[in-house]
Amino acid sequence: MSHNPHDQTWKQLTDHLGEWVTESKKHTTDGHVASYIPELANAPAEILGICIMDASGSIAAAGDSNFRFTLQSISKVFTLILALMDNGEAAVFSKVGMEPTGDDFNSMLKLELVEPGIPFNPLINAGAIAISSLIAGKDSTEQIARILTFFREIADNPSLEINAAVYKSESDTAHRNRSLAYFLKDNGVLDCEVDDVLRTYFSHCSIEVDCTDLARMALVLAHNGVDPIRHQRLIPRRFVQIAKTFMFTCGMYNASGEFAMNVGLPAKSGVSGSILSMVPGQYGIGVVSPPLNRKGNSTAGVHLLGKLSQEFDWSLF
Repeated sequence: MSHNPHDQTWKQLTDHLGEWVTESKKHTTDGHVASYIPELANAPAEILGICIMDASGSIAAAGDSNFRFTLQSISKVFTLILALMDNGEAAVFSKVGMEPTGDDFNSMLKLELVEPGIPFNPLINAGAIAISSLIAGKDSTEQIARILTFFREIADNPSLEINAAVYKSESDTAHRNRSLAYFLKDNGVLDCEVDDVLRTYFSHCSIEVDCTDLARMALVLAHNGVDPIRHQRLIPRRFVQIAKTFMFTCGMYNASGEFAMNVGLPAKSGVSGSILSMVPGQYGIGVVSPPLNRKGNSTAGVHLLGKLSQEFDWSLF
């Protein structure tokens, strides 16, 4: 739909987005830039950028929306979708569960305590590692090529690449993820070699985007797998439904309940300070601001989405 002067929401958005970003930017000082992946610690702490895209491809952007960052855990939404497209639901959910954990995203606790020893959901690290192993391809090189092709198609950007410095930094410091993968291998969840699956996992987490790419990817999810700009179905509706449900229940780590209360939109965060969100049926949203709260979510980004949701009554609840 194109915007006429009577479309109040879009006018308000474009008129006021800059001032809302300025207001939320104050909250960058409430958090700390992730440093457990050393390369991420180099991100400037004062950044806040947002891009909102509608079904016609019109953009409302403000702040540092051109800042480039890696997808990190946001990539897990799209590798889940690709794994579902490659294997179907039954095969995927024999390897991962469908429940929130209430634990940190890199926790090993429930794997050991709860039968049958599969990860609780595809958005925690253990679950995303299991999902990475399900991407079709004879080895990690082929899997990574397919993931990159898929992400480029969803973002409608053929130039998306893996950030080599972030990949190396993740790989060099991934002791926890390695131990998770070995545990999964021991439990029979992984059929492949640990190093191979981790190569795939670190690669998709290290794909570099900006807020426009993120908003474009979110727009496809907002329209249930159809790209409304190119009028093409890219993802089966059912798989988008699954992905969006996980975003609601687990997308903001163990602050997902709080985010659902205060913002009420499907969202997925990444430790680069990025958040992908959407207004179903309408807008795709990409936000970045590197300082994170204790739960691993962008402090200023969460504040800004809360402000927008309140302003336009976007909450689905």
